[in-house]
Amino acid sequence: MKEKSIAFIGAGNMAGALIRGLLKDGHPAERIIAMDPDRSKLDAFSAESKITCTTDSRSAVSAADVVVLAVKPQVMADVAQQLAPAVQEYRPLVLSVAAGIRIEHLRHWLGEECAIVRTMPNTPAMLQAGATGLFASDSVSEEQRSLAESIMRAAGITIWVEDEGLIDAVTAVSGSGPAYFFLFMEQMIRSAQSLGLGEEEATLLTLQTALGAARMALESDDSPATLRAKVTSPGGTTEQAIRVLEQEGLERILKQAMTAARDRSIELSSQLPVD
Repeated sequence: MKEKSIAFIGAGNMAGALIRGLLKDGHPAERIIAMDPDRSKLDAFSAESKITCTTDSRSAVSAADVVVLAVKPQVMADVAQQLAPAVQEYRPLVLSVAAGIRIEHLRHWLGEECAIVRTMPNTPAMLQAGATGLFASDSVSEEQRSLAESIMRAAGITIWVEDEGLIDAVTAVSGSGPAYFFLFMEQMIRSAQSLGLGEEEATLLTLQTALGAARMALESDDSPATLRAKVTSPGGTTEQAIRVLEQEGLERILKQAMTAARDRSIELSSQLPVD
């Protein structure tokens, strides 16, 4: 992959996360291009690394094997249509990180024969600890699939889905998921304070416990359910807490919340016309 040139259209947070991850993985800086009409965003990249920065979208596309569309969904149509002539001429792989933009939209704006991979990353990608779902259009080759996966792995783990509709499920799980955990941590901190702990102590204990539990789940051969059982002694304190969470309907509430997120993702995608 290191011989491939990658152009990022949009120099926001997600582009920055991927670029930093690629550089950390040893991808040559001279083979990374950042394009943005806002020169101040590019100046930050120039100061941080030796990647190529430009405000000219055509020159960025013409030099790239892969074009990463990292702009906000609401401006994607305009950006894609501006890029279309260069994309059709140079035929790069197009990688979209924009939420809610379906393959059919991108094909309509960029050209029907364009090789497109749609991705759904999440905000921990900023720390190279993200989780990304990917879906490839029919025109994407195996080599291009591998290339897309390598790029997104620079920001964390990746999974492929074989039905584009499952990207909406990915959105509900990992796309929106960090907020679920933040809310749970927030409520744990408040509850700890109600038990008498100070805010600083409650926060530190909660965050470190969340980190430790996540690491155990990632590094253990046991499933989360098995790990939970192992730390839940019969008649002990943890059992009492788990019993309350189950009786109050945690499973039902979480399923309803994730279904609502999935349904909203579908709704937002369907509201974007293809004309």
